[in-house]
Amino acid sequence: MADKRDYYEVLGVDKGASDSEIKKAYRVLAKKYHPDMNPGDQEAEKKFKEASEAYAVLSDADKRRKYDQFGHAAFDGGAGGGGGGFDFSGMDMSDIFGDLFGGGFSDFFGGGRASRSGPAKGANIRTSVRLTFEEACFGVEKEIELTLKEECETCKGSGAKPGSQPETCKKCNGKGQVVMTQQSFFGVVRNVQTCPDCHGTGKIIKDKCPDCYGTGYVSRKQTLPVSIPAGIKDGQCVRIREKGEPGQNGGPRGDLLIEAIVSNHPVFQRDGDDIYSVVNISYARAALGGDIRIKTIHGDVIYTVKPGTQTNTRVRLKNKGVPMLRNPQNCGAHYVTLVVQVPTKLTSEQKDLLLKYEEALNGPFETEIKDTDNNQKEEKPHKKKGFFKK
Repeated sequence: MADKRDYYEVLGVDKGASDSEIKKAYRVLAKKYHPDMNPGDQEAEKKFKEASEAYAVLSDADKRRKYDQFGHAAFDGGAGGGGGGFDFSGMDMSDIFGDLFGGGFSDFFGGGRASRSGPAKGANIRTSVRLTFEEACFGVEKEIELTLKEECETCKGSGAKPGSQPETCKKCNGKGQVVMTQQSFFGVVRNVQTCPDCHGTGKIIKDKCPDCYGTGYVSRKQTLPVSIPAGIKDGQCVRIREKGEPGQNGGPRGDLLIEAIVSNHPVFQRDGDDIYSVVNISYARAALGGDIRIKTIHGDVIYTVKPGTQTNTRVRLKNKGVPMLRNPQNCGAHYVTLVVQVPTKLTSEQKDLLLKYEEALNGPFETEIKDTDNNQKEEKPHKKKGFFKK
C-alpha cells in the first residue's frame, strides 16, 4: 500500500471536498486519460485506472469514511483492493461517461443492461417574420406560410403500405439500440448505440407506403396565425408549441420558433423599452419658450418649452415609450433632444428684424470688424546718434 498515492491527491481535491467537486474532478481526469482518447498510451491507461479507483472510494460515503479513518489499509484484502485490482462493482458510472461520450456507455464496468429507447421529442423549426417598428411596439396578428410534416392519411403514420404492418427489427429486437461489448483492462465495456437498421424505431418497414415512402409523414404548406406580443425586440422569438418536426417512438412534436425582424423607423430609435428622437425648435421658441408638438408612438404630445432653452437639451416624456413585454400596461420613456435650428435663408424683412433685435440686445451691429493695427502707418526705425555710420 505504501506505493499508492493518496486518493484526494490523485483527484486533486481537498479532504473536505463535496460530492459534486469530487465528481467534477474525476470527470476531467477520466476524459483526459481515457484509453479511447489515448490509444496505446500505457501511462494514460495507468492514470485513468488510478483515478477510477480513487473515485470509486471517495464517491461512496461508507468507503470514504473508512478511507479517511484507516487510509489504504481499509481495503487491504477485504474490499477487493491491493495490487490485484480494485472492485468496481456497484459503481454507477453511466452519468459520467454519458456526459463524456454522448451516452455511449450504458454499463462501463459490466453488469448493467442497455435501456430501451423511449419516446423522443421532435426537433424545433425556426422561421422569421418581418415587423414594422409600430407592430413590434404594440403587437400584431400575423400569418406565416411554411411547410410542415403531417401524419400520412394513407398509412395513418405507420409508414407501411395499407394491408401490411411494420416488422420488429431483428438486429435490436425492437429495442432501437444495439450494445457493442468490448473487453478492456478494467473489465467489460458496453457501448450502447442507436440501431443502424431501424434508426432507433425498433421497426423495419418492408412494404413502404407509396405516399409517404415509409416515413409516416407528408409535407404540406400551411398558413398559421401568429400573435406577436407588444414590446417584442428585434431577434426575439415567439414559440408555438408542437408545431415542429414529428417526435420519435410516439414522442411529441418539436416547437416552432418565429424570430422577429424589426424594421428601422425614420424618426424613432429604440433602446430596450425607451425611445429616442430629435425635435428642431426655432431660435425664438428657445428664447421665449412656448408650446411645441412632439410626435410619439402613442400620438402627438404638447410640450411646453422653457424660456432660454439651450440646444441639445434633453427632455423626458414619461410612459411614452415601448410597452413592456412582460407588463404591457407599463411603458418605457420617450427621450427628446431639442435642437435650436439656425435659419440658412432669410428675406430682407427678416434680416432687418433680426438686426434690430441684435442692436437692441448688444448695441450697434458691425458686419465687419476693422483691424486698426493694419491701418496704421508703418513707423521707420528711429536713428540714434552714433548708432549708424555716416
